[in-house]
Amino acid sequence: MVALLSLALGLAALRGEALTTPPGMGPATPGRVNAMSRSGPAAIPQRAAPPEAPLPPARAAVPWSTAAVPSFSHIYVIVMENHEYGSIVGNARAPYVNWLIRHYGLATNYHAVTHPSLPNYLALFAGSTFGIRDDRIHNLSARNLADQLAAHGKTWRVYAQDLPRRCYIGSSAYGGVDLVGAAGSYVRSHEPAVSFTDISRNATRCGRITHLAGFSPTAANFELIVPNLTNDMHNGTIAQGDAFLRAFVPRITGSAAFARSLLVITWDEGTTSLSGGGHVATIVISPIVRSGFRSSIGHTHYSLLRMVEDA
Repeated sequence: MVALLSLALGLAALRGEALTTPPGMGPATPGRVNAMSRSGPAAIPQRAAPPEAPLPPARAAVPWSTAAVPSFSHIYVIVMENHEYGSIVGNARAPYVNWLIRHYGLATNYHAVTHPSLPNYLALFAGSTFGIRDDRIHNLSARNLADQLAAHGKTWRVYAQDLPRRCYIGSSAYGGVDLVGAAGSYVRSHEPAVSFTDISRNATRCGRITHLAGFSPTAANFELIVPNLTNDMHNGTIAQGDAFLRAFVPRITGSAAFARSLLVITWDEGTTSLSGGGHVATIVISPIVRSGFRSSIGHTHYSLLRMVEDA
């Protein structure tokens, strides 16, 4: 089954398929953890600059792989917090987010898995909620995306804004400005990797979870970015979260690595219980995503994990 979010959001155009009819695909099966493989960059289309932002640097076009399923050197996932689709899409308080939506791809039928936050992050990182229905500290001995990546020679990083130190296992910590955005708090329930004992109890592996100031777009094949509680819109406003994304996202899209990369911005959960965790916006950003593309196919965090596995 080809259940790639990337294909549904415009990569079909590379194979001559009609953009008005996204390719059929469904949500991933919970619990699946598969191998990733990557090869080949994409030709880079030109995008208009976002409001009040400089034009991106020009890049030479490069050939795209002829494989049916595109592959990427780097996949980045940014997880924002606690807003329904309708409070983000078209909201004047989020001009940068909506600029991204107009110029890249949007999943219009994407739903979080459950409530509260932690089980959604676990679903995204390990394909299961493990029956967890709270945001408490949990120590799980289960296979996860980091294990899968390592088994296939791929690398990973988690950038948790305002994490006080490497291998920190506490529930929360307040910090100052960490790279960009406003000062705020790190919370463990928004950072899934530390919940797995084969990471938290291994100094080398938990050392791959760092604060945001250490971010590099070429550090790993998969990079999960978790803003602090102010910048992820949980405690802060939509406008603050939008400002954070405006400051941070160009560190990815303005890098040379972006030519072979995919960036996904999603929200962990909404404020309703539609399909379990609410209807949330999910934006797919890549040089090969068709501008303004929309997918109405149903997706969840399991679909996003499946896309990371297969892309």
